Amino acid sequence: MLIAHVGVTVVAILANAFAAAADFTRAQFVLDNSASVGVPLSWLPPLGLLKAAGAAGLLLGLLGVPVIGTAAATGLVLFFVGALVTHLRAGDHSASLAFPASFLLLALAALASSVLVA
Repeated sequence: MLIAHVGVTVVAILANAFAAAADFTRAQFVLDNSASVGVPLSWLPPLGLLKAAGAAGLLLGLLGVPVIGTAAATGLVLFFVGALVTHLRAGDHSASLAFPASFLLLALAALASSVLVA
């Protein structure tokens, strides 16, 4: 189980670090996605900070502070539930819905594995 936990958590760290960087650099796909669901561009830096904090917390969990890793995974689960709700409320049922859903599944897997490893 430890190998699965490390594997899924590393993937979640990389995915969230990439997403945070995309928010900070205002990548075109982020701008398009934000506009399609009505998220103001002024929200991108705080949203990027939350994703970066989640990635950093997951990393700390792997480096020996498991309570921080579990808290970070919990925060990411809540964040991506909110993202899915935002997409659905905006009427987004397109392929772009797969992105927050995928991130949510990664966060759930990291959370579940952190609880099972503890």
